Amino acid sequence: MLTVWNVAETVAFYERVLGMRHETFADGRSALHFEDQKLNLHQAGQEFDPKAAHPTPGSADLCFITSTAIADIVEHLDHHGVALEEGPVTRTGAQGPVESVYFRDPDGNLLELSNYL
Repeated sequence: MLTVWNVAETVAFYERVLGMRHETFADGRSALHFEDQKLNLHQAGQEFDPKAAHPTPGSADLCFITSTAIADIVEHLDHHGVALEEGPVTRTGAQGPVESVYFRDPDGNLLELSNYL
């Protein structure tokens, strides 16, 4: 779950920048799909139970593994006016070394896109 200030703005960013697919379900709730992963969105102040103890926009640190080359990701982010926070850098992923770039979404959440090396 990701708590956001503006669901429509978040959906637009994640669709445009990350190519995620938006889904509306159960009484108008929103989710984003990235490959085989799903991210439910909650509007700040209107969170759906169960939820985090202290849901706050901008408090998430998310990593997505992708097969898209990091150089292509950097070019894509630049094309969409998204500034890199850090990278490309080598880090340790759950299954070994990764090359990563870091940037922020409209709420200030830290996003990491990574390739396994």
